[in-house]
Amino acid sequence: MRILSGMRSTGKLHLGNYITLEKWKELQDSGHECYYFVADWHALTSHKEDVSQFEFWTMDIVKTYVSCGLDPEISVLFVQSAIKEHSELFLLLSNLVSVSRLQRMPTYKEQRSEMSGRDLSSAGFMMYPLLQSADVLMYRANGVPIGEDQLYHIELTREIARRFNSMYGEVFPEPEPILSKFPKLPGTDGRKMSKSYNNFVLIDNNAEYLWKKLAPMMTDPARKRRNDPGDPEKCPVWDYHKAFTQNKEELEWVVEGCTQALIGCLECKKLLFENLVKKLKPVWEKMRELDNYEESLMKIVSEGNSKAKAFAESTMKLVRNAMSMRW
Repeated sequence: MRILSGMRSTGKLHLGNYITLEKWKELQDSGHECYYFVADWHALTSHKEDVSQFEFWTMDIVKTYVSCGLDPEISVLFVQSAIKEHSELFLLLSNLVSVSRLQRMPTYKEQRSEMSGRDLSSAGFMMYPLLQSADVLMYRANGVPIGEDQLYHIELTREIARRFNSMYGEVFPEPEPILSKFPKLPGTDGRKMSKSYNNFVLIDNNAEYLWKKLAPMMTDPARKRRNDPGDPEKCPVWDYHKAFTQNKEELEWVVEGCTQALIGCLECKKLLFENLVKKLKPVWEKMRELDNYEESLMKIVSEGNSKAKAFAESTMKLVRNAMSMRW
């Protein structure tokens, strides 16, 4: 399959993103044709007032991609705004979807509620699912690795692809969503992990920072005292164990210890801490190595942009021919 996905340049990436990157790497290593980008235009929809860090965040995200195992020799790593064809396709597709359809998107209402401190009244914010559709269709992607909250966006993309193909001829495949085994990781307070809630754990950190974030994490409210039994399914720490603790015996130890009050919450968190350090230490080491090779990162982005642009140009040639706009 041809795969397309991206992450917004609104800050450094967190552990929720890391789970997604693991899925991206799995798809890459399985032999799929992968296009992974930094969505800096998407960042504008909610962070237009403060763009001073966009360039830094963009390069930091590329560094994180590579440190987490994305190989620029295999996958195409690029920056959205470098491929101007995205904006052209976005404009053309805007004629195939109604304003009311975009306003009905559940994520549109949800994000307006979550980010109440930001100005989200722009047309750009309302239309960002359409820009996502343009991103996906530009590379004629067959599969899109996403979180559960993005399923509505893929359905919109499929609708637009069907409408375009029906009106102008077959150009776009209908992409399928690809969910990871752990599609959603909660924040340290049990709510949705979000930069606006400040309840995230950054990928780029160290053991000291990691423990400071894990030690006060919310657990099952029923465990007020050590001898109170709990329910792992009501505990955010357990969600992290399912994602990062690979040893079956350790998982069984957590479940038995929690439900029978044989271990305290701090002991449970210490095991998670140890397993996270094992998982992230190679990533941290690669990041520190890449800190000294900024030119190499710029070369990765430049070459990725060139490859993405070549594909985008081929798609737009098909689109323009189909729509009788060959000028």
